Amino acid sequence: MEKEVKTILIVDDEAPIRDILVYNLQKEGYETIEASDGVTAVNMALEQKPDLILLDIMLPKLDGLSVCKRIKNSLNVPILMLTAKDGEIDKILGLELGADDYITKPFSVRELVARVKANLRKVEAVSSNNTVQQVNEEKKKESKIVVGDLELDLDKFEVKVRGEIMDLTLREFEVLKFLASQPEQVVTRETLLEKVWGYEYFGDIRTVDVTVRRIREKIEKDTSIPKILITKRGVGYYIASN
Repeated sequence: MEKEVKTILIVDDEAPIRDILVYNLQKEGYETIEASDGVTAVNMALEQKPDLILLDIMLPKLDGLSVCKRIKNSLNVPILMLTAKDGEIDKILGLELGADDYITKPFSVRELVARVKANLRKVEAVSSNNTVQQVNEEKKKESKIVVGDLELDLDKFEVKVRGEIMDLTLREFEVLKFLASQPEQVVTRETLLEKVWGYEYFGDIRTVDVTVRRIREKIEKDTSIPKILITKRGVGYYIASN
């Protein structure tokens, strides 16, 4: 049975920031637990299995990037990274970490709460879809999208390019799925942010660009001349049908 009240683990070594987050998240009806260093964060996450984690990058004992990687090896929990450096964004969104999202300091509490809600809604939607898929397993035969060299298995969350399985994160899979379901149709970054990440006007467009770049590194033979995931300059992205 799914928990009624969502629990959020807040990991930051600065007590004032933890206090602000605790106050505002509890006001929204969430339960909160706290850790001030990386080692404690990993232990708390594995023992208490929160529904979402807010994780600062600069932490004592174990940095946030390492914490994220360790937790993701054991738990499928959304992790929203807090960073003061734009340069860390590439690392945060990388496959080697598996972080789901990031927000840069200083952040507005309103934006952070919106990101938390969006990520939790996404988890609930995936969970709900999985339940429906199990119930209607016999009915759902059309579980693949094939566009040119690209093949997506929607049941296995698996991507193949020219028959070879590619190792993508769930978010990267969702971006490809959204684009591949409408080949040759140019999709704006704003639309991807809204439909895949669940943001309307709070999202950072760089999130989309970094994720697309990561996908290309995995599925394209030459990222400088992409043949599958194409950029329509000044507009957005699309999947080529041949």
